[in-house]
Amino acid sequence: MGVSRPHESARAQVAGSATYIDDIPEVRGTLHAAPILSTVAHGRLLGVDAGAALALPGVRGVVLAGDIPGDKMLATFVGDEPIFAIDTVQHIGQVIGLVVAETVMQARRAARLVKQDIEALPALLGPRAAHAAQSYVLPKVVVRRGEPEAALTKSVHTLTGQLEVGGQEHFYLEGQVAYALPLEQDQWWIYSSTQHPGEIQHWVAHALGIENNAVTVECRRMGGGFGGKETQAGHLAVWATLAARKFKCPVKLRLDRDDDFMVTGKRHPFAYDYSAGYDNTGLLTALQLTMLADCGFSADLSGPVADRAIFHADNAYFLSDVEIVSHRCKTNTQSHTAFRGFGGPQGVIVIESILGDIARKLGLDPFDVRMRNLYGDDMTAGSATAPPPERNTTHYQMKVEDNILAPLLSKLEQTSDYRRRREAISAWNADSPVIKRGIAITPVKFGISFTATFFNQAGALVHVYTDGSVQVNHGGTEMGQGLNTKVAQIVADELGVPFERVRCTAADTSKVPNASATAASSGTDLNGRAAQYAARNVRDNLAAFAAGMDGCGAGAVRFQGGQVISPKATRSFDEVVKAAYANRIQLWSDGFYRTPKIHYDKTTLTGRPFYYFSYGAACSEVAIDTLTGESRVLKVDILHDVGTSINPALDIGQIEGGFVQGMGWLTTEQLVWNDKGLLTTHAPSTYKIPATGDIPEHFKIDLWPEANREDNVGGSKAVGEPPFMLAISVYEALREAVGAVKAGDEPVVMVAPATAENVLRALSNLSLRA
Repeated sequence: MGVSRPHESARAQVAGSATYIDDIPEVRGTLHAAPILSTVAHGRLLGVDAGAALALPGVRGVVLAGDIPGDKMLATFVGDEPIFAIDTVQHIGQVIGLVVAETVMQARRAARLVKQDIEALPALLGPRAAHAAQSYVLPKVVVRRGEPEAALTKSVHTLTGQLEVGGQEHFYLEGQVAYALPLEQDQWWIYSSTQHPGEIQHWVAHALGIENNAVTVECRRMGGGFGGKETQAGHLAVWATLAARKFKCPVKLRLDRDDDFMVTGKRHPFAYDYSAGYDNTGLLTALQLTMLADCGFSADLSGPVADRAIFHADNAYFLSDVEIVSHRCKTNTQSHTAFRGFGGPQGVIVIESILGDIARKLGLDPFDVRMRNLYGDDMTAGSATAPPPERNTTHYQMKVEDNILAPLLSKLEQTSDYRRRREAISAWNADSPVIKRGIAITPVKFGISFTATFFNQAGALVHVYTDGSVQVNHGGTEMGQGLNTKVAQIVADELGVPFERVRCTAADTSKVPNASATAASSGTDLNGRAAQYAARNVRDNLAAFAAGMDGCGAGAVRFQGGQVISPKATRSFDEVVKAAYANRIQLWSDGFYRTPKIHYDKTTLTGRPFYYFSYGAACSEVAIDTLTGESRVLKVDILHDVGTSINPALDIGQIEGGFVQGMGWLTTEQLVWNDKGLLTTHAPSTYKIPATGDIPEHFKIDLWPEANREDNVGGSKAVGEPPFMLAISVYEALREAVGAVKAGDEPVVMVAPATAENVLRALSNLSLRA
């Protein structure tokens, strides 16, 4: 651990020899499926006519809701989403059924010829329209501390406003795909590009009306997931298996990019209404916040996503008197789902926007306002009659015990040369009528653990073979993030063998059962620790054996550099393994880990849902063209906390990727549904993710040099999701640049993402107010 080793599949991926689901050689007789997609956003499904499709060469038939032998609803926690549309359709792109044919293109062409008889009904589009109509997928949730109404009345200043933040398409390089193979005695082998093989197993068994032990799900790797393959991959696996059951042969279902856009959920768009109180220094004294989450047509993971948005509405800042009301709005669009950050970004952005507006109203440096509001032991908020609260407890009653925000932000302020650059930008803006610049530093405090406590568990198997080589299997899935590389490093250290002797195998429900999704940034925390424990069990067996040979205590035996060292002898690891096998010593073991300390009451949203927090901060400088609205990110400096890094190169890569993906969410990636409910940005031609030309020329990343203060594997911290929110510094810098056009204290109102069009709108609104 602590070494920057290449990703374990890097060579194979570069060479094109790494196997993804669609690369697996197809079994003879494999058929291909394509979805029949609703063309209406909301309506009564009266029937379908597949005659024209069935007349095409190679077409074998269709699969509809009537072909489901088990429950016709997906086995989600809420149970509100049909496998195939039954009596109604709820969004354009909802899957009504499948066409099955001998080739992919035959199936896709035929699916588009299926005629749909749908009686259109009014459709709800957008969270504000759904809220007005009282249309929800789940009940509202309220978290409250103190007396926000009274605190608002007493506040020196108040600020009210609204914010609109768009969703985001996952745009994984490998699209959604599943390959279902029937085995003997009604058993099934499912290859799925999924972050949650255990859920695929459960969903398929539920739909077929069979037991979980009859279904095995395997995933060697994904070509990206980002949360989009946590639940959404389950749909394809179920659909492909139902087709395979009906036609009694293997069936593959691979969505093309356009259909993937139309079928699968996105990051949840949010709308906000808020009232904030503050004093002359910018210190928040009250906050009332309403969040409207656009959940789409079913609950999916919207409950925990919206909960996490509540948890992260404080970001790095203490909220003394606060009420947060969260509405989970039902609209006639794709059912939105997990996406990197899992509601955290939607919580963080609103508090950062509020603090940015407060700074503008007071004429203060936004960085100083942010520093003023940090969690800490500052007691200046009290008075003679009311003692100050401890400024280290969140609004959901979790103490912030590992806070490093103040020193981390102060360090970044110095290393990024923030103060001097801010002055230079002010001078630039005074002399530049067209190109305006902005700069902002924003922090992130991100809780690590699944908020559903029971998911915080993991298992692993470690096998040591008689030649001394090691195989590891764990419940996590590899989606490019380097999980298998880190786990192999951990196991290699535990056994004292070279990294090259350790190989991780595919995620497989027949090896490690009931595994949680690889999500919540907890892949290494959970699976790495479970694998470490499994390896430790084998090492202890070998240590006891070596101690017996040398007449010493097992604790005196060390494993290092491929050798087993006792006070009396030094032997190669391979030699000891062979001797242990000959003496019938167990050379394999399982390991199990459950995250300690966490507890959480989901009815009150209070407790300790997170084992620890990951911290970071980014300083971003941008420029906008006030004539076109176009923008560019010029410089980015990041200081991020990953604890003691297990693999610095992989961690820096995750910070880079997370930041750029967050930058895309807030600058170029705009999802547009028209008034009929059609997603019009459904292809690379109309939906723009960041490209190489969008990467800032100055892109500097440093790691905070401190181990995790909690007992986590190797002293490390999670790194997958927290860096995503560092990109909010880009959004705040863009608002600073827009605000530089007109002097004054009015907030800069700008819809996210800050596309050229939305920047121009913000400039226009600013001019109108002025």
